[in-house]
Amino acid sequence: MKTDDAALIERCRAGDITAFEPLVEKYRQRVWRLAYNVLRDREEAWDVSQEAFVRAWQALPNFRGQSAFYTWLFRIVMNVAADRARSRAARGRAFGTERIPEEDWDRVLVDQPAEATPDAAAAGAQQRARIERALARLSDDHRRIVVLGDIEGLSYKEIADVLEIPMGTVMSRLHNARKRLKVALGPLLALLLALVAVAAPLAADAQQIVRFGARVLLATDTPPASTSLRVAPPAPDERLQAFLPRLRQLTGYPEYTSLERYRAEVAIGSVQQWSVPGDRILEVVPERVSGDTVHMRVRLQRGAVNEVTTNIQAARGNPAVIGGPRYAEGVLVIIVWANANPERR
Repeated sequence: MKTDDAALIERCRAGDITAFEPLVEKYRQRVWRLAYNVLRDREEAWDVSQEAFVRAWQALPNFRGQSAFYTWLFRIVMNVAADRARSRAARGRAFGTERIPEEDWDRVLVDQPAEATPDAAAAGAQQRARIERALARLSDDHRRIVVLGDIEGLSYKEIADVLEIPMGTVMSRLHNARKRLKVALGPLLALLLALVAVAAPLAADAQQIVRFGARVLLATDTPPASTSLRVAPPAPDERLQAFLPRLRQLTGYPEYTSLERYRAEVAIGSVQQWSVPGDRILEVVPERVSGDTVHMRVRLQRGAVNEVTTNIQAARGNPAVIGGPRYAEGVLVIIVWANANPERR
């Protein structure tokens, strides 16, 4: 076990929860990437990552240091991801493969700005999609071996520790998995590592600061009659006034009442949460930057229920619009804007 990891773990065992934060920061991207490459779902990968770190914290007293901390942590991630995959399969058998409509929502929309796509970028996306399809065709056992060995770069012994299988089995499965990928991908096998760039934000991006904000509106067919609504303090907002015609076109609602306004300036990867009317929490995570556009994960929660979960793109002058659940006499509409370069005026 690395000396710095060992020192942090000893502090954690002594009850210092702040010592766990550097471990989370150090391994969070690899943990998320591992979960994503197992499940192929960004939202579930986030959930698995969070649960894996919670389980790791709870199990630290049982960690004996006989293997590297990250292989022990990866074992937890793989177990949580496997549980999630089994649960997802059970849901699929119970409810079928069709998406279950949200009966509680009136109009749900995500307005994504159109972006020019160069031929090179399109070709790269096609290659990555082909790689992902090839990985998806592998059995769960073979895909885990490829993810750990060829994407995460673990040794045979480390893979054996993570999966708790003999090293000979690791070597055999990895050999067979590579043969199958070579048949499916041919020369593209060399591009397998491109999945790393797809799955997680670059470490350099994590240091980038972005500014973003959200406005929560109540959309109604007529001016709301309720006098109990908590309304945002009135303030001149030329941007909202200019955007209202577009908003009416998108949602079909003619009337909008501003309920909340929020602003934040944080590093890529940081989680920002705000309270929203109806005992809800709005969670926004800026994940990466592409030019002037910030790619963000947005979640609206009410208790343990995720009412809205989506990925959006927002930029100055080109906000994203998210339709939400019913509230009062209408539905909630959330406008998210972002500035990828807040130092620019």
